[in-house]
Amino acid sequence: MTPSTTTGSTSPEPSDPGHGPAARALRAQSLAHGTVGTALPHIERAHRGLTSWADAHTLLTSCTKDLLADETASLYVGAPAIAFALHTAARDTGRYTGALHALDSRITRLTRQRVHAAHIRIDRQIRPRVGEFDLFYGLTGLGSYLLSRDPAAPAMREVLTYLVRLTLPLEHDPDQLPGWWTDLDPSGSRTAEFPGGHGNLGMAHGVGGILSLLAIAARAGAVVDGQNAAMKRICAWLDRWRQGTETSPWWPQWITWTEHRTGTVKQTGPLRPSWCYGTPGLARAQQLAALALGDTDRQRLAEHALLACLSDPDQLGRIRDAGICHGAAGLLHTTHRVARDATATGFDAHLPGLRTLLLKHPADDDGFLDGEAGRALALLTAQTHGATASGWDACLLSG
Repeated sequence: MTPSTTTGSTSPEPSDPGHGPAARALRAQSLAHGTVGTALPHIERAHRGLTSWADAHTLLTSCTKDLLADETASLYVGAPAIAFALHTAARDTGRYTGALHALDSRITRLTRQRVHAAHIRIDRQIRPRVGEFDLFYGLTGLGSYLLSRDPAAPAMREVLTYLVRLTLPLEHDPDQLPGWWTDLDPSGSRTAEFPGGHGNLGMAHGVGGILSLLAIAARAGAVVDGQNAAMKRICAWLDRWRQGTETSPWWPQWITWTEHRTGTVKQTGPLRPSWCYGTPGLARAQQLAALALGDTDRQRLAEHALLACLSDPDQLGRIRDAGICHGAAGLLHTTHRVARDATATGFDAHLPGLRTLLLKHPADDDGFLDGEAGRALALLTAQTHGATASGWDACLLSG
């Protein structure tokens, strides 16, 4: 049986929720752009004793009405997003214990429903939507939250077991495409530009995020059968599509069906050096996998890939904004996280320039993913060489 196709969107969050009370609640509950995301720097500062908890508490309280906890909720919108922010506030403080207990029950139930549906989809030989498994909207994101709460939780093991299965081709797939291959384009639509769909390599919506979660979980002691083999399969796929030279490797954003069939990547060179797509995010994902697997050769490759990227003025010149997702804040923070675990030297020489690059770009809005909240968090965390007080970067799978 040849795998069939799906319809749907990679993003269950409405692009225009309207102006009523429900719409305002939805915007507030967005980790990416809403109130819950803007609370994160206040929480980080309060943990560091730089401000009182009052501002953080006011923001968190304001976005807890009419919690979205149905099948569209995810790490980046709704109840899981609120729970994540509360968890960062609760770290070493004992705050919000009752609220987190109630939310954890709902999120566990939601996660198990999603895992069950995903296994049924695989059994039926249907390719996934990206939103089934990705970090922003899918089970990788829910798994990241569960891992932060309790690595030994049964629901966490269920997510890991699903992700291991996702790394395998569908049983009757004649092309033996990886299980995360989708028949849709990167926006979740069916377009002529992506006949046959694509395989996404990114951190936010692709296999980079899956690899990071599997690796972080393994290092935290959350391990299921086949987890190491799954990480190796992903790494082998990244090796297959690695471009550039041995000393300056890079990876495309995604692989199209034509590229898979011909073995030739259309993208002619590295794009902007971002967390979401690009060398920095994938370097960190592979470094984490290498640390989990004890693979010193891969760790060396990942670290030198980032160093080569940071030494390339053409790549750095493509950074045009301050954001965490694809801007200077994400580049600075990812570099700090890689440097903390690196055996390679040379990262310290780049960090002052990356901070200057971030200060050069004003934020476009006050949100976390593309705005001032993310910019502020990256600058705060740079002061402690990549260490966070609240664990805010768990939503980026930074490790």
